[in-house]
Amino acid sequence: MGKINIKPLGDRVVVEPVEAEQKTASGIIIPDTAKEKPSQGVVVAVPDADDEHKLTVKVGDKILYGKYAGTEITIDDKEYLIISESDILAII
Repeated sequence: MGKINIKPLGDRVVVEPVEAEQKTASGIIIPDTAKEKPSQGVVVAVPDADDEHKLTVKVGDKILYGKYAGTEITIDDKEYLIISESDILAII
């Protein structure tokens, strides 16, 4: 996970999605067409801290977020999401 050159604003964070497992516990391989969108990721960028926007997550936190949360972006051929802190369900 390298440093990205993007600074989110307000209560938004940049997340690198973590791909779901390719096969089940019993060894069945899941085809691409049957995979769900990832709902876990690692926070890679947060806005500068100030009194108005104190976030509970920090860079490096592994999080769960809503399935359809955020806006997808591509930077240097890598997929990221910009999501609002209110769309973050938990830190894991």
